[in-house]
Amino acid sequence: MTAKRLPVPPFTAETAQQKVRAAEDAWNSRDPERVALGYTEDSEWRNRDVFLSGRAEIVEFLREKWQYELDYRLRKELWAFTDNRIAVRFEYEWRNDEDRWFRSYGNENWEFDENGLMRRRYASINDIPIAADERRISL
Repeated sequence: MTAKRLPVPPFTAETAQQKVRAAEDAWNSRDPERVALGYTEDSEWRNRDVFLSGRAEIVEFLREKWQYELDYRLRKELWAFTDNRIAVRFEYEWRNDEDRWFRSYGNENWEFDENGLMRRRYASINDIPIAADERRISL
């Protein structure tokens, strides 16, 4: 039996916002296993030009991501929602191992199953270099 991840579809403005906050909190933990629990066992992802399938691939991807994207900090904003889908815009800041800072902007489209787990996540992301004093998202 699959555990439910509240809130579950169909979403309202309030429950869609709750889902966005929960995702933001999980990603800001930088804990790949915690993040992956929000997705179905066979979840499909597109992240930039990377295509993933399933929790195991998600965990491995996030481990590698956060070894490269240091001091990662994310903000998500609800853009739109329907019964079982949510669209968000986001930005996050991070630095590389040469201490160069970046801000990444993007959009995600999410689709959830009846248990509130995300079965599809499609992310388009662009990065821009920033100076350390241009950071807007505190750690």
